[in-house]
Amino acid sequence: MFELLFLTICALLFFGFLFWGFRHLPGERWQTLAVVPHHKLDESWQGTNLTYYGFFLATSQFLAAILTLIMLSSLSIPIQASLLSICLILMFCIPASRIVAMIVEKKRHTFTIGGACFVGYLCAPWCIKLTDLIYTSPGGSLPIIEMLAALATGYALGEGMGRLACISYGCCYGKPLKEYNPLVQKLFRRFSFSFSCPTRKAVYEGKLENEQLLPIQAITAIIYTITALISCWLFLQQAFVAALLIATIVTQGWRYISEIFRADYRGHAKISVYQKMGIILIFYTVAIALIIPGSATVSPNLYHGLISLWRPEIILGLQGLWFLFFLFFGRSTVTSSEVTFSIQHERI
Repeated sequence: MFELLFLTICALLFFGFLFWGFRHLPGERWQTLAVVPHHKLDESWQGTNLTYYGFFLATSQFLAAILTLIMLSSLSIPIQASLLSICLILMFCIPASRIVAMIVEKKRHTFTIGGACFVGYLCAPWCIKLTDLIYTSPGGSLPIIEMLAALATGYALGEGMGRLACISYGCCYGKPLKEYNPLVQKLFRRFSFSFSCPTRKAVYEGKLENEQLLPIQAITAIIYTITALISCWLFLQQAFVAALLIATIVTQGWRYISEIFRADYRGHAKISVYQKMGIILIFYTVAIALIIPGSATVSPNLYHGLISLWRPEIILGLQGLWFLFFLFFGRSTVTSSEVTFSIQHERI
C-alpha cells in the first residue's frame, strides 16, 4: 500500500508538471530564462542567453537522480556507492551528448540525449564494476542487475520529463499535421504544437513557423513517464529483470518508432544512427539480463530508500548536480541577445 501511495503521488506530480508544460511552453516567452551581459557594444551589451531548455533538462535529471537513489537505497546499497556509480556514468554521458551529435549530425552546437543514452547504457555495467573496485561495500559486491534496473527506470523518467526542454526550444519536433490523414488531424489538432519565435529550432531549421505540428514531444514524455512508473513498481515488487527490460525495450523501441513521426534532421540515412543505437541497446540489455544473474536475497524497502536521502550532504549534492546540468545545457551557443539599461526617472 505504501508503494502504491508513493507512485500515485509521483504520478500526480509528474503529469501535473507535464500537462502544464504542454500548455505553456510552446509560447514565445518560454525559451530564454535570463540574459547575462558579458561584452560592451556601442550602446548595448552582448548577452549570453540562459535557457528554459537548460532549466527543464536539469530539473528532469534532478528528478531522475532522486528516483534512482531512492530505488538503490531501498536495497540498502550505500548511498556513497550509488552516487559514485551515477557520477562515473555521467562522466561518459555528458560529453557524449555533444560529441555524438558532432559525429552524427555534423553540428558542434547541439546536444543529443539519444547519443548520451547509448554511451551511458554501454558503460553502466562497467561503471558499477569499477565502483565495486573503488568502494568496498559492507554487504559484498553490488547487485548489477538491480542497479541497472534502477538506472534504466531513472533514465526513462529523466528523458520523459526532459521532453519539456525540447518543447521549450522547439527541437525534436513532429511533422506538420497536414501531412497526415484526416483522422490523425482531427485527433491531434487540439493538442498540436506550433512555434512562431524565429529562435525556435522548428522555425529556423524546419521552416515550420506557425504550422500545426504533431506533438511528438508530448507523446514521448507521456510514454516514458508511464514506463518509469511501471518499472519502479516492478522494481519494488522484486521483479528486477522485468523492470530493466521494460524500461529499456519501451524507451529504445519508442525511440525507433518516434523518429518516423519527427521532422527534425537526424542524418541523411533512411534509418538514423539513433534508431540503430536504440535497437542495439535492446539486444545489449537482453544479453546482460541473460548473462548476469540477479540477487534472490535482495528485497526493496521503500521507506528506507526515502529516509536515506534526508541528509544535508545528499540534498546539497543533488542541488549541485542540478546547477552543473543547468550550466552545461542551459548556456545557449546558438542564440544571442543585446541588452540595454535605462533609468526610470519617474521612480526616483
